[in-house]
Amino acid sequence: MQLPDSILMFKPSILQSMRGYNRERFIKDVTAGLTVGVVALPLAMAFAIASGLTPQTGIFTAIIAGFLIALFGGSKVQIGGPAGAFIVIVYGIVERYGVPSLIIATAMSGVLLFLMGLFRMGTLVRFIPVAVVIGFTNGIAVLIGLSQLKDFLGLSIPKLPADFFGMLSTLWAYQSTFNPYALAVSVGSLLTIIVWQHFLPALGPRTPLVHGKLTIIPGSIVALILGSIAVTTLNLPVETIGSRFGGIPAELPAFALPELNWETARFLFIPALTLAILGAIESLLCARVADGMVDERHDPNQELMAQGTANFITPFFGGMPATGTIARTVTNVKSGASSPIAGMVHALVLLLIVLVAAPLAALVPLPTLAAVLMFVAWNMGEWREFARLRSYRMPYRLTLLAVFFLTVVFDLTVAVEVGLVAACLTFIYRISSLSRSEPLVPPAAVSGAPQWNDSDLRVWRLYGALFFGAVKLIEDIEDHLPRHVAIVDLKNVIYLDSSGAEEMQHLARACQKRNITLILCGVIEQPLDMARRARLLDHPGVRQEPDLRAALAAGLALLPPGADNGPAPATAASPAA
Repeated sequence: MQLPDSILMFKPSILQSMRGYNRERFIKDVTAGLTVGVVALPLAMAFAIASGLTPQTGIFTAIIAGFLIALFGGSKVQIGGPAGAFIVIVYGIVERYGVPSLIIATAMSGVLLFLMGLFRMGTLVRFIPVAVVIGFTNGIAVLIGLSQLKDFLGLSIPKLPADFFGMLSTLWAYQSTFNPYALAVSVGSLLTIIVWQHFLPALGPRTPLVHGKLTIIPGSIVALILGSIAVTTLNLPVETIGSRFGGIPAELPAFALPELNWETARFLFIPALTLAILGAIESLLCARVADGMVDERHDPNQELMAQGTANFITPFFGGMPATGTIARTVTNVKSGASSPIAGMVHALVLLLIVLVAAPLAALVPLPTLAAVLMFVAWNMGEWREFARLRSYRMPYRLTLLAVFFLTVVFDLTVAVEVGLVAACLTFIYRISSLSRSEPLVPPAAVSGAPQWNDSDLRVWRLYGALFFGAVKLIEDIEDHLPRHVAIVDLKNVIYLDSSGAEEMQHLARACQKRNITLILCGVIEQPLDMARRARLLDHPGVRQEPDLRAALAAGLALLPPGADNGPAPATAASPAA
């Protein structure tokens, strides 16, 4: 038995990137890594805090997972780390099962991701409909924004629930604890980010200092610095990382192994599967975006194996789920990265910050991090798709809106499951509607063919796919069988599944009972292979001909004497599917 190539070969993109590597590329990679490291710092802390974890959890994830994903990944420029898409799921796991269970669920998702890559399932992720992706992405963005209202408004809420209605009721119940100073810091930080990210680049080449130098610094870092200075110098009554978490330890993460038992793993399988599927979607979408920017093609299966490795190792060192991140990857590419070295440098920069500048992180105000996540949530959602829904068909609209609604109100897992089921049903319906049966009457079957009596010999031409959703086509033929010969032209049938083959066998048995010869003609590759495996062509009374002309000649020769004389009587054609 020959094993798949992906099982025998583990080929990180760094091996290919080192060919022709020189000092100039190394300098560009180091510069890009430094830039991305600075960008990743506030995002890593914000994602961890929003997930119900400590800020160092996000930083440790960005360091360990970021390094492993760059080292073993299938993309040359992708940056891995904690992502906003995981916030809702991670927060729910932590609230319901606790942090030790999150470690187990993350490690389980790592195993699933690695197996997905090992068995070449990287390309299958691309088959998830865009309506499902947009629906849950926008839903996650809404939940992220809603979860940040607590710190954005400075509400004194001991613990915010993970579910939508619980969030709303809790926020409403604690509205009297509104902190105007926190709101001022949040709004000021959000305006700083918006101005820095959107208005400074618009100044263009007329201001070379602004356009060429300052825009390299991310707006989140500027807001983080200004917010910390404002809260510290003005002594504002606003929560900071130090007041809530006691700061960030200036040390390396320690290895910790949680207690594992079968009952816990059984309950965590669905959350782990959700983490794995979402991580696969996020990382491969991010890699495809990066491909378009650097004119390279990533290896999706290798990328999934790298994501699996990172998610299996990282949680045991105090980390959370990680995946490819679009914002940091785009920053990496725009900063001149050309190899995975940039991603590894970004992880080392974060490590250096933890070891050297960890005490400064205690001054960071939580409303500023809430503003950073509000900005991330707004950019994460594809809000224009709601305005464009009119231009799409009803199934697309219903799928997108259903996934969005279920993500926000119920659960991401339920939303993805319902979305995929709805998309599959829509696809089955559309494909079955494209499959049709066309009865041919003389002389329409073949130009120049002799006339025959339609009650003795009938011809059907099938189009599309004969699968479980289109077997009614065969049932219609069974209802209108002639006395002697039935010809089915399959040259336009591109696919035949086991249900279609079984229904064809039913047709063959029906013909055999009535002493009718069934002639199949024009069968192409896949349908022919399925027909042979189902032993359809070996059935008594079934013949195969290369084309319709040969089938007609054989069919007319099988008619009893005098059966094919005279013009064909008018017959009602069976309706097309």
